[in-house]
Amino acid sequence: MAHEDDPLEHERASWKPSPGLAVAVTDPVSNPGLPPHRERMTDKDPVAMRRAVRTVYTLFYLSVGASIWAIAAYFLFPIESGRIVDIRANNLFIGLGIAFALLAIGIATIHWSKAVVSDTEFIEPRHATRGRDATREAAIKAFSDANEESGFGRRVMIRNSMIAALVASVAPGIVLFRGLAPFSSPEHPEAGDPVALLEHTMWAEGMRLAHDPTGEPIRAADLTLGSAVHVIPEALAELSHSDGYLEEKAKAIVLLVRLLPEQLVESEERKEWSYNGIVAYSKVCTHVGCPVALYEQQTHHLLCPCHQSQFDVTDHAKVIFGPAARALPQLPITVDDEGYLVARSDFTEPVGPSFWERH
Repeated sequence: MAHEDDPLEHERASWKPSPGLAVAVTDPVSNPGLPPHRERMTDKDPVAMRRAVRTVYTLFYLSVGASIWAIAAYFLFPIESGRIVDIRANNLFIGLGIAFALLAIGIATIHWSKAVVSDTEFIEPRHATRGRDATREAAIKAFSDANEESGFGRRVMIRNSMIAALVASVAPGIVLFRGLAPFSSPEHPEAGDPVALLEHTMWAEGMRLAHDPTGEPIRAADLTLGSAVHVIPEALAELSHSDGYLEEKAKAIVLLVRLLPEQLVESEERKEWSYNGIVAYSKVCTHVGCPVALYEQQTHHLLCPCHQSQFDVTDHAKVIFGPAARALPQLPITVDDEGYLVARSDFTEPVGPSFWERH
């Protein structure tokens, strides 16, 4: 029990809440409504509106021009020439053309929405979505209102220029597909036939296997058990880029692997294709042509990093997993009088993806 002269009791008895302290709110906050509408310059000045419309369709037509330039650059700077200057110019000017075409479409669309499309605010109440006739009619009305507000149906220059820009922006990509189709010429009549192009490589009887990219010949005795070596034909080092170095290398690249001879499962016709447990297989994946370069030493599997196809090196590089449809082509090898690994012949089947027709 508190004493009569206790100062704390007097303080408690005299305490009252300050008016500046928190006060319980019982009334909900009223809706402030929309802020006052500020008219745009294009809403007040017809000249400004016409200028904005011209800006929009001019940007769309500039996009058309950029798309046409990208197509022209593809032909003006042909990568087939093999010259590094043409390859760089091809990538640069096609990229700039496509980038500017898409950028112009984006800027024009934003300017159209900000300066030309109707600037009226409205509130759209939420309601349950139903498939009734009234709902469908409301949807049709919404499209009609959008057409009226955007001016898509009335502003012919904007509409036509936008359609032209969108159609033209796709054209460079379509034209670039031409590079995937080989074309024959008087100098190379076989170029129009993918089978002929992929059926023969630089490998020939007696051609030494060499390290990629140095071109140094490989001795069989220098290969350690479990090693995997990236290989090119020795004669490839003599070619320049203008002579087709990249094209020949893309077809002839090989992965050389050394295992124990007893680990190899070899068919009767391929028993002479390896040498003392050393086998050579094309590095070009038979799915879509990616380089198969990852070797798992413990499992003796080759892995394609693009789509995870796996091939068993011990058993004719057969497919054991993934989308590849056939085994990697094997290069028959042996050694010459100096102990260097050499090819017995070219590949006996076309290298590369399985979607090419084969004899």
